[in-house]
Amino acid sequence: MRALSTFNGTHVAAAFAGAAAAATVAFAATAAMAAAEPAAPPPGFKLPHGQHDARTATAGTYTLDVQHTALIARVSHLGFSMSGFRFDKVEATLQWDPAHMEKSKLSASVDTASIATPVAGFAQQLTGKDYLNSANFPKATFVSTAFRPSGNQHGQVDGKLTILGKTVKATFDVTLIGAGPGFAASPKLGHVLGVRAVTLVDPKALGLPDVFSDPIEIAVDTEFTKPS
Repeated sequence: MRALSTFNGTHVAAAFAGAAAAATVAFAATAAMAAAEPAAPPPGFKLPHGQHDARTATAGTYTLDVQHTALIARVSHLGFSMSGFRFDKVEATLQWDPAHMEKSKLSASVDTASIATPVAGFAQQLTGKDYLNSANFPKATFVSTAFRPSGNQHGQVDGKLTILGKTVKATFDVTLIGAGPGFAASPKLGHVLGVRAVTLVDPKALGLPDVFSDPIEIAVDTEFTKPS
Protein backbone atom coordinates (compact mmCIF):
# COMPACT_ATOMS: atom_id res chain seq x y z
CA MET A 1 0.00 0.00 0.00
CA ARG A 2 2.82 2.36 0.89
CA ALA A 3 4.57 1.49 -2.37
CA LEU A 4 1.38 2.24 -4.28
CA SER A 5 1.07 5.62 -2.49
CA THR A 6 4.66 6.50 -3.33
CA PHE A 7 4.09 5.44 -6.96
CA ASN A 8 0.99 7.60 -7.29
CA GLY A 9 2.65 10.60 -5.61
CA THR A 10 5.64 10.44 -7.90
CA HIS A 11 3.53 10.33 -11.04
CA VAL A 12 1.23 13.10 -9.86
CA ALA A 13 4.25 15.32 -9.20
CA ALA A 14 5.66 14.51 -12.63
CA ALA A 15 2.33 15.29 -14.25
CA PHE A 16 2.16 18.67 -12.52
CA ALA A 17 5.75 19.42 -13.54
CA GLY A 18 5.02 18.50 -17.16
CA ALA A 19 1.90 20.65 -17.21
CA ALA A 20 3.79 23.58 -15.74
CA ALA A 21 6.53 23.25 -18.34
CA ALA A 22 3.98 23.07 -21.17
CA ALA A 23 2.21 26.15 -19.86
CA THR A 24 5.50 28.02 -19.66
CA VAL A 25 6.36 27.15 -23.27
CA ALA A 26 2.88 28.13 -24.45
CA PHE A 27 3.08 31.45 -22.62
CA ALA A 28 6.53 32.19 -24.07
CA ALA A 29 5.34 31.35 -27.59
CA THR A 30 2.29 33.59 -27.21
CA ALA A 31 4.43 36.44 -25.91
CA ALA A 32 6.86 36.04 -28.80
CA MET A 33 4.02 36.09 -31.34
CA ALA A 34 2.54 39.19 -29.74
CA ALA A 35 5.94 40.93 -29.82
CA ALA A 36 6.38 40.03 -33.50
CA GLU A 37 3.04 41.56 -34.47
CA PRO A 38 3.27 45.19 -35.63
CA ALA A 39 1.82 47.82 -33.38
CA ALA A 40 -1.76 48.76 -34.12
CA PRO A 41 -2.03 51.93 -36.22
CA PRO A 42 -3.36 55.02 -34.44
CA PRO A 43 -7.08 55.79 -34.76
CA GLY A 44 -7.97 57.33 -38.10
CA PHE A 45 -4.74 56.16 -39.80
CA LYS A 46 -5.01 55.59 -43.55
CA LEU A 47 -2.54 53.48 -45.51
CA PRO A 48 -0.65 55.85 -47.85
CA HIS A 49 -1.05 55.45 -51.59
CA GLY A 50 0.96 57.07 -54.38
CA GLN A 51 -0.60 59.96 -56.29
CA HIS A 52 -0.30 60.42 -60.05
CA ASP A 53 1.23 63.86 -59.78
CA ALA A 54 4.97 64.38 -59.28
CA ARG A 55 4.32 67.72 -57.60
CA THR A 56 2.95 65.91 -54.53
CA ALA A 57 6.52 64.88 -53.66
CA THR A 58 7.91 67.78 -51.65
CA ALA A 59 11.19 69.48 -52.53
CA GLY A 60 14.47 68.23 -51.10
CA THR A 61 17.09 65.50 -51.30
CA TYR A 62 15.81 61.97 -51.96
CA THR A 63 17.76 58.73 -51.85
CA LEU A 64 17.07 55.53 -53.73
CA ASP A 65 15.27 52.89 -51.65
CA VAL A 66 17.23 49.69 -52.29
CA GLN A 67 14.36 47.59 -50.93
CA HIS A 68 12.11 48.81 -53.73
CA THR A 69 14.50 48.92 -56.67
CA ALA A 70 15.00 46.68 -59.68
CA LEU A 71 17.59 47.49 -62.36
CA ILE A 72 17.37 45.16 -65.34
CA ALA A 73 19.55 45.15 -68.47
CA ARG A 74 17.88 43.34 -71.36
CA VAL A 75 20.13 42.10 -74.15
CA SER A 76 19.47 40.13 -77.30
CA HIS A 77 20.36 36.45 -77.05
CA LEU A 78 21.79 36.08 -80.56
CA GLY A 79 18.55 37.41 -82.01
CA PHE A 80 16.42 34.60 -80.56
CA SER A 81 15.09 36.22 -77.37
CA MET A 82 15.79 38.93 -74.81
CA SER A 83 17.81 37.93 -71.76
CA GLY A 84 17.47 39.89 -68.53
CA PHE A 85 20.41 40.62 -66.24
CA ARG A 86 19.71 42.14 -62.83
CA PHE A 87 22.07 44.39 -60.88
CA ASP A 88 21.49 44.15 -57.13
CA LYS A 89 23.65 46.99 -55.77
CA VAL A 90 22.43 50.42 -56.84
CA GLU A 91 22.77 53.85 -55.23
CA ALA A 92 21.27 57.17 -56.29
CA THR A 93 20.54 60.66 -55.03
CA LEU A 94 17.82 62.91 -56.41
CA GLN A 95 17.71 66.66 -55.84
CA TRP A 96 14.01 67.25 -56.44
CA ASP A 97 12.25 70.56 -57.13
CA PRO A 98 8.53 69.98 -57.87
CA ALA A 99 7.92 73.67 -58.58
CA HIS A 100 10.72 73.73 -61.16
CA MET A 101 11.20 70.10 -62.20
CA GLU A 102 13.64 71.11 -64.93
CA LYS A 103 16.06 72.20 -62.20
CA SER A 104 16.16 68.77 -60.55
CA LYS A 105 19.36 66.72 -60.54
CA LEU A 106 20.17 63.00 -60.36
CA SER A 107 23.31 60.99 -59.78
CA ALA A 108 23.43 57.18 -59.65
CA SER A 109 25.96 54.37 -59.48
CA VAL A 110 25.79 50.61 -59.96
CA ASP A 111 28.16 47.94 -58.66
CA THR A 112 28.88 46.02 -61.87
CA ALA A 113 29.96 42.94 -59.92
CA SER A 114 26.43 42.65 -58.52
CA ILE A 115 25.07 41.32 -61.81
CA ALA A 116 22.83 38.25 -61.55
CA THR A 117 21.61 35.86 -64.24
CA PRO A 118 19.69 32.55 -64.19
CA VAL A 119 22.45 30.88 -66.25
CA ALA A 120 24.74 29.05 -63.83
CA GLY A 121 28.24 30.55 -63.71
CA PHE A 122 27.47 33.20 -66.34
CA ALA A 123 27.47 36.11 -63.87
CA GLN A 124 31.10 35.39 -62.97
CA GLN A 125 31.96 35.35 -66.66
CA LEU A 126 30.19 38.65 -67.29
CA THR A 127 32.15 40.40 -64.53
CA GLY A 128 35.43 39.23 -66.09
CA LYS A 129 37.81 41.18 -68.30
CA ASP A 130 36.06 40.16 -71.54
CA TYR A 131 32.82 41.86 -70.56
CA LEU A 132 32.21 44.26 -67.63
CA ASN A 133 35.76 43.99 -66.29
CA SER A 134 34.52 44.71 -62.76
CA ALA A 135 37.97 44.41 -61.22
CA ASN A 136 39.15 47.51 -63.11
CA PHE A 137 35.78 49.23 -63.55
CA PRO A 138 33.74 48.40 -60.43
CA LYS A 139 31.15 51.15 -60.96
CA ALA A 140 28.85 52.25 -63.74
CA THR A 141 27.49 55.76 -63.23
CA PHE A 142 24.85 58.12 -64.55
CA VAL A 143 24.84 61.88 -63.95
CA SER A 144 21.95 63.97 -65.25
CA THR A 145 22.49 67.02 -67.41
CA ALA A 146 18.85 67.98 -67.97
CA PHE A 147 15.32 67.20 -66.74
CA ARG A 148 12.67 67.66 -69.43
CA PRO A 149 9.20 67.19 -67.95
CA SER A 150 6.25 66.75 -70.32
CA GLY A 151 3.54 66.93 -67.70
CA ASN A 152 3.21 65.76 -64.11
CA GLN A 153 3.56 62.03 -64.91
CA HIS A 154 6.06 61.84 -67.76
CA GLY A 155 9.34 63.29 -68.89
CA GLN A 156 12.89 62.62 -69.99
CA VAL A 157 16.18 62.82 -68.14
CA ASP A 158 19.30 63.41 -70.21
CA GLY A 159 22.72 62.60 -68.83
CA LYS A 160 26.11 61.01 -69.10
CA LEU A 161 26.35 57.24 -68.69
CA THR A 162 29.78 55.81 -67.89
CA ILE A 163 30.49 52.09 -68.29
CA LEU A 164 33.91 50.46 -68.70
CA GLY A 165 35.46 53.90 -68.30
CA LYS A 166 33.71 55.18 -71.41
CA THR A 167 31.11 57.94 -71.21
CA VAL A 168 28.18 58.20 -73.62
CA LYS A 169 25.06 60.33 -73.74
CA ALA A 170 21.88 58.64 -72.56
CA THR A 171 18.25 59.71 -72.27
CA PHE A 172 15.87 57.94 -69.91
CA ASP A 173 12.15 58.01 -70.63
CA VAL A 174 10.58 58.41 -67.20
CA THR A 175 7.07 57.55 -66.08
CA LEU A 176 5.80 58.46 -62.65
CA ILE A 177 4.25 55.50 -60.83
CA GLY A 178 3.28 57.33 -57.66
CA ALA A 179 4.32 60.23 -55.43
CA GLY A 180 3.42 61.81 -52.11
CA PRO A 181 3.47 60.90 -48.41
CA GLY A 182 4.49 57.28 -47.82
CA PHE A 183 6.80 54.91 -45.97
CA ALA A 184 10.27 56.39 -46.49
CA ALA A 185 12.28 53.14 -46.65
CA SER A 186 11.13 52.42 -43.07
CA PRO A 187 7.95 52.08 -41.00
CA LYS A 188 8.06 55.87 -40.53
CA LEU A 189 6.14 58.09 -42.88
CA GLY A 190 8.06 60.45 -45.14
CA HIS A 191 7.88 61.35 -48.81
CA VAL A 192 8.16 58.99 -51.78
CA LEU A 193 8.69 59.43 -55.51
CA GLY A 194 8.29 56.17 -57.47
CA VAL A 195 9.24 55.95 -61.15
CA ARG A 196 10.01 53.67 -64.05
CA ALA A 197 12.89 54.82 -66.28
CA VAL A 198 14.03 53.18 -69.53
CA THR A 199 16.83 53.87 -72.00
CA LEU A 200 18.65 52.13 -74.85
CA VAL A 201 22.44 51.90 -75.03
CA ASP A 202 24.63 51.12 -78.04
CA PRO A 203 27.00 48.33 -76.92
CA LYS A 204 29.49 49.24 -79.66
CA ALA A 205 29.91 52.72 -78.20
CA LEU A 206 30.95 51.12 -74.93
CA GLY A 207 33.38 48.66 -76.49
CA LEU A 208 31.42 45.56 -75.51
CA PRO A 209 32.08 42.29 -77.40
CA ASP A 210 30.39 41.58 -80.75
CA VAL A 211 28.01 39.14 -79.07
CA PHE A 212 26.16 42.28 -77.95
CA SER A 213 25.12 43.53 -81.37
CA ASP A 214 21.67 45.01 -80.72
CA PRO A 215 20.87 47.97 -78.43
CA ILE A 216 20.77 47.11 -74.74
CA GLU A 217 17.71 48.20 -72.80
CA ILE A 218 18.28 49.46 -69.26
CA ALA A 219 15.08 49.59 -67.20
CA VAL A 220 14.87 50.90 -63.64
CA ASP A 221 11.87 50.56 -61.35
CA THR A 222 12.50 52.35 -58.09
CA GLU A 223 11.32 54.54 -55.24
CA PHE A 224 13.17 57.62 -54.04
CA THR A 225 12.47 58.49 -50.42
CA LYS A 226 12.94 61.45 -48.10
CA PRO A 227 12.29 61.52 -44.34
CA SER A 228 9.70 63.96 -43.07
